[in-house]
Amino acid sequence: MQGRYVKFFQMVCGLLAVLAAAATVQARIVVDTTGRKVTVPDQVDRVYCSGPGCLRLLTYLQGQDRAVAVDELERQEQSLEARPYALAHPQLRRLPLGGEFRGRDNPELLLSLSPSPEVIFKTFPRMGMDPETLQDKTGIPVVALNYGDLGAGRKRMFHSLRTMGKVLGCSQRARDVIQFFEQQIAELESRTESIPASEQPSVYVGGVAFKGPHGMQSTEPGYPPFSFVPAENLAGRASPAGPELRHSIVAKEQIMLWDPDAVFIDLATLQLGGKEGGLYQLRNDPAYRALSAVQGSRVYSLLPYNWYATNFGSVLANAYFIGSVLYPDRFSDLNVQARADTIFSFLVGSPVYKALDRELNGMVFDTVRVD
Repeated sequence: MQGRYVKFFQMVCGLLAVLAAAATVQARIVVDTTGRKVTVPDQVDRVYCSGPGCLRLLTYLQGQDRAVAVDELERQEQSLEARPYALAHPQLRRLPLGGEFRGRDNPELLLSLSPSPEVIFKTFPRMGMDPETLQDKTGIPVVALNYGDLGAGRKRMFHSLRTMGKVLGCSQRARDVIQFFEQQIAELESRTESIPASEQPSVYVGGVAFKGPHGMQSTEPGYPPFSFVPAENLAGRASPAGPELRHSIVAKEQIMLWDPDAVFIDLATLQLGGKEGGLYQLRNDPAYRALSAVQGSRVYSLLPYNWYATNFGSVLANAYFIGSVLYPDRFSDLNVQARADTIFSFLVGSPVYKALDRELNGMVFDTVRVD
């Protein structure tokens, strides 16, 4: 009998200890981008980023030191690296493993981490494990984020930055990042706002990565730089969804029929190697070589748009380069490489333009030789 009392007393003491500990941790409720109400600690110092681009957003908010683990893609050594945040913060690759890439989370790994994350951020919540399931399996609050883009999905991306900033306690930095994007876009638009549609050249961007590298037929109908500058994005005009559509594979014959005034190639296509990809096609396929832009040396190289989700800083830098190519008189006062480093320094904390150029064979922001 006495033993029962002792056990009961110990159980009560243990429960009281848990309650006392819980009482010392203040909590608050945030509403994530799926509308879920999530209870998070008042002070968040340790996080895990799940899903494409999630670690990029954390870096924009200067929260990279709060990451306690990364997914497997963030740890991989790659033959080419075109993510500015990864070049600026190589230490992230050395963090413990928390799960597979594209949101395929591993609850057992997350629970084994020491120190453990206090919050899990999850972009593309429909990828991999459902946020609610992940939260149930780990007991760790999961905040879902809509990654968005700088085109039609800009407000969704800004909402995610604000949500992440609120959880991390750095709402001012989130506001500063949003203002930075808005100011850069406003400058691009102000430099070219008086150009009538009749004088806007027709353009095509090929080689855009989407869940892996592609060749010239891979494009972005809603490619944001072509609206910031502006130019006539032929793929956007032809798409039933117009600029709302984020990615498309178009027929080679259609590109021939369009015969754009200028062609831009996304250097993410270099991942396919020397005998494949958009550059190889431009140089070796007679159909592409017959394009007016190719014949007239009006083919230009861009920083990768997507590399484990969209490189938002590179999107801005690309827009300045595109503007300098299409409307040189409107951008004659601007050093595009210096502006790219201004963008990267603000967003990821380091001027990584030269490092990106080295990774991409010294081809960034240049006229592409096809002979």
